[in-house]
Amino acid sequence: MDIFVNPPREQWPDLCRRAGSDDKEVAARVEAIVERVAREGDKALYALAEEIDGVRLASLKVSEEEFAEAGQAVGEELKRAIDVAVDNISAFHRAQVPHEVRVETASGVTCIQRPVPIRRVGLYIPGGTAPLFSTVLMLALPASIAGCGEIIMCTPTDRSGRVSAEVLYAARRCGVGAVYKAGGAQAVAAMAYGTESVPKVDKIFGPGNRYVTAAKQLVSGRNTSIDMPAGPSEVMVMADGSASPAFVAADMLSQAEHGRDSQAMVVCDDVSLAKAVAAEVERQAAALSRAGFVAESLSHSRVVVFDGREQMVDFANMYAAEHLIVMMHNAWSVVDRIMAAGSVFVGAYSPESAGDYASGTNHTLPTSGWAHSCSGVNIDSFMRKMTIQELSREGLSLLAPTIIAMADAEGLQAHAEAVRVRMNDNGK
Repeated sequence: MDIFVNPPREQWPDLCRRAGSDDKEVAARVEAIVERVAREGDKALYALAEEIDGVRLASLKVSEEEFAEAGQAVGEELKRAIDVAVDNISAFHRAQVPHEVRVETASGVTCIQRPVPIRRVGLYIPGGTAPLFSTVLMLALPASIAGCGEIIMCTPTDRSGRVSAEVLYAARRCGVGAVYKAGGAQAVAAMAYGTESVPKVDKIFGPGNRYVTAAKQLVSGRNTSIDMPAGPSEVMVMADGSASPAFVAADMLSQAEHGRDSQAMVVCDDVSLAKAVAAEVERQAAALSRAGFVAESLSHSRVVVFDGREQMVDFANMYAAEHLIVMMHNAWSVVDRIMAAGSVFVGAYSPESAGDYASGTNHTLPTSGWAHSCSGVNIDSFMRKMTIQELSREGLSLLAPTIIAMADAEGLQAHAEAVRVRMNDNGK
């Protein structure tokens, strides 16, 4: 990893850049896949599974027998762990359920904001190098708590055409109605447009690689809402002399093992600490089973050293990390100045792993700087706010001069007449 000491501000945008790719090539490939699925439906899903993943599927929908086998295959210890995570995630998200707002803005004028669950949602669960059954919990539980009428899921299979037992067990445990064997951009397209097997959904959720993210952004501009852009995962650790280099290195590596295009950043206030962290990363990485992914991820990870907290905070806010860990003296004084991050972990004993699995917060978070403007998944993600209003004759009479004056000023005569005709009505 490269260590940068007091880089000038004009260099910060380059240091905040994520691992790049040929976006035009990705976009073209994704558009071709999406159009093919929209046009050919199930036929395209079967063909793409064979062409891209090397899998010849017998069916797209996971059968009840496969669910039953998954339930038998998952060990009791893991089932107990999932139960703990389910309890904590449910408790935190249940507390977020919004209430109806009802306000009489003027005499005889009642305005209501009513939270309404999204009717049908589609969840995308990445497979690839590590099937993320924890993401099932993070998406399906809030969808269920929000009251979504139908929850479906798409996820890739292994080379034998089977979905991870842990993923299926978690899906059934958390109220997913149906699971379909489809991954990548084609899964997003299937949920956006619908096929003979996969129903069209109203909103798509879930993280993924660049192809998945590009597909989500493509369909969101056409006919289906999405949770957020969520691409390769990332972490930033803010540390000072009070931090353990071993803890910092462990957090970096826990992120780096997600994939080759993940990114781990450290922002600290001392060169000796930066060097100690780099040495710890090398030492700990040697013992990891996913060393190949870690090495490539670390090749575009960085350690940035600043003289003081002011610059550390400014740089962290510019980067807008998906996960931000603050291991500093008086950490809350730093956290209170953070304006852009997906999820923040405070103190030496709050590793990212806690939020990834079981503390209760959601781990589906904005990446690539989207934390400047997007929230992570929460209960509101699965609901929409519908407004309702009721005006009595007296209430409309009170507002009539205001409405008519504004409508006339905009040149919208029919708007004004819709009020005048009511005010001129004698009730017959």
